[in-house]
Amino acid sequence: MKTREQLKILLLQIRDGEQVRREEHHSFADYCGVVPKQIDILNVFDTPEFPQTAADDYDALLVGGASEANVLRPEQYGFIQGCQDLIKHCAETGKPVFASCFGFQLAILALGGEILNKDVGFEMGAIPIRVADGAADDPLFHDTPDGFFAVSVHRQFAQTIPSSCQLLAYTDECIHSFKLKGKPFWAFQFHPEVDKATLIERLTFYKAHYTDGDGQLDRVLSAAVETPESNILVRKFVDRVLLGH
Repeated sequence: MKTREQLKILLLQIRDGEQVRREEHHSFADYCGVVPKQIDILNVFDTPEFPQTAADDYDALLVGGASEANVLRPEQYGFIQGCQDLIKHCAETGKPVFASCFGFQLAILALGGEILNKDVGFEMGAIPIRVADGAADDPLFHDTPDGFFAVSVHRQFAQTIPSSCQLLAYTDECIHSFKLKGKPFWAFQFHPEVDKATLIERLTFYKAHYTDGDGQLDRVLSAAVETPESNILVRKFVDRVLLGH
């Protein structure tokens, strides 16, 4: 088993803006408990074509979120099929995967599920997440309290998961986390790598994309809370899955 300092992780990044690229990279590194240089980046806006074996030489694959792409528009964003192929290959080979938000949606599609769309009334902010019965024996969720808060901002969502997956967390609106049965593969519709401070920074940056103006933005941000139980899931993945602690 490797030490934390020996880990090499690949981040499949779907970010176009330089500020958010950098923030996402450092957020994942911080919550993984590694230094940024241990996480290599495959950004699909820079490299839209890549092999499905791109993560083979890494200890794990992280998949981040996206505000400049829509998973339901593969004709507009040509890298979407390649992302799905990479995720499916990792699932088949047992490569550890931790997929967040857009990564969750890619994983649902890669595993044969369905993603839906909602243009108004979608989840936005720090929201309470319910823990499913199937989480009781899960390596990451077994000690996560029901009703924990997490950052969630998304128009696309899933109401069901493929039969190959185990439901771990949900809200009344949608599925929020699942594990691929028998594989070290987790996906989260919410953002475990994003905390309250980053939510405020990111929503302010993307306010024209997600909100109808300063009034809605102020309401969402004033209701934001800290999300420690969500954020620690990233560290649990590294400690319990990659390092075997």
